Amino acid sequence: MTILIKYGGNAMTDEALQVAFAQDVVELHAAGLRPVVVHGGGPQINAMLKRLAIDSEFIGGLRKTTPEILDVVRMVLVGQVQRELVGLINVHGPLGVGLSGEDAGLFTAQRRGAMIGGELVDIGLVGDVVEVSEQLVTRLLDYGYIPVVSTLARGIDGQVYNVNADTAAAALASALSASMMLVLTDVAGLSANWPTSTEVISKITAADLEALLPSLEAGMVPKMEGCLRAVRGGVPTARVIDGRKIHAVRDEVIGNLGGGTTVAAS
Repeated sequence: MTILIKYGGNAMTDEALQVAFAQDVVELHAAGLRPVVVHGGGPQINAMLKRLAIDSEFIGGLRKTTPEILDVVRMVLVGQVQRELVGLINVHGPLGVGLSGEDAGLFTAQRRGAMIGGELVDIGLVGDVVEVSEQLVTRLLDYGYIPVVSTLARGIDGQVYNVNADTAAAALASALSASMMLVLTDVAGLSANWPTSTEVISKITAADLEALLPSLEAGMVPKMEGCLRAVRGGVPTARVIDGRKIHAVRDEVIGNLGGGTTVAAS
């Protein structure tokens, strides 16, 4: 049973949560599951851009990526965030293996823009996954490893692209025929009327989520688009859970607490 986990938000920046997340992933592995981690790195990228005095902006929930910013994204995701997570996993045994979407053609991307007010806006070197060659990930799983994937991709045109981690996770989950996709966030789940109301929607169908997407807060849109893409790609359920809670992954998968928001086909 393959579980695709999108790792992001506070879980990536709080040391206690980082350690607990690595423990959770190893516990899933020990329980006979096949966890795959796809990670973001927004806070770490922001910190490095600030140190380098490089301005950055988000458009439609996606980072506008210039060639200069792409170099920083590549350095931080593969050279910092991925290595730290692999190291935390490997405290428990030689299990974690780091990959980039560029490795062995794992992800192939196509340049994309952002829809703002009904108009397509150029956001630079940002790509959308159009093809997944999942064989290397599958082979690592078969040999008992835990793949940790950074979301960069080589484009059809040969250019390297920054790929949103939520949508990349969904594409990989579908290609692996994962049984579940978990998305760690900095909120308790999806709220239809945030910030007016913080009441969490416990379950939503793909059709209802698609209708709701245009009204969502910009930062939540890629996460829910990723869930929608995963479910429509054959993953039975995609769940958005609160990554601020220690051992959130273990409690949701092994403890089956049913927190956050579950997206299902119907």
